[in-house]
Amino acid sequence: MSERREKIKIVIISKKKLIILMIIVIVFIIAIIDIPTKIQKLIYKKEYSEYVEKYAESYNVDENLVYAVIKAESNFNSDAKSNKDAIGLMQLVESTAKDVSKKVDIQLTDDELKEKLLEPEININLGTKYLSILIDRYQNIEVAITAYNAGIGTVDNWIEKGVIKVDGSDIENIPYKETNNYVRKILRDYKIYTNL
Repeated sequence: MSERREKIKIVIISKKKLIILMIIVIVFIIAIIDIPTKIQKLIYKKEYSEYVEKYAESYNVDENLVYAVIKAESNFNSDAKSNKDAIGLMQLVESTAKDVSKKVDIQLTDDELKEKLLEPEININLGTKYLSILIDRYQNIEVAITAYNAGIGTVDNWIEKGVIKVDGSDIENIPYKETNNYVRKILRDYKIYTNL
């Protein structure tokens, strides 16, 4: 009788161990599945969300696209300055910022402009408005972000000469390596932000 009790006891202990092992495996699997998302959220941060959300909604631009542009342009460094005199989170050049500021009724003198472009809210406001202008002009996100990097005149010239199509279907034909890589990076990051 005691031998039978011992076997039952061993079976019960084995079942408990099996259940505990299964729980550990399930927790481990859940952790593994969730880790890439957590890592992506660290890499693909959404800083300045109050401004991004506000101006993306105001100008009818997908906020994930704005985040992708900020990530590519400055990696969320509000003090960023390029060797081409682009300034702030969305790396705006003064001439573009001045033109766009008139459209959003921000009155800035030439002296104020450079300093104010380092302010996250003003930079995101003007950068998002500029994105909306480009999207409205080209009716295509790929071509709009190409123009954000290479300039409207350059993109219009490429379209006119048939280098790229206005519908963005052959965006891989962008002749400037920097712009070609830029557009690919923005599109990749835009997709990642959308999926997160």
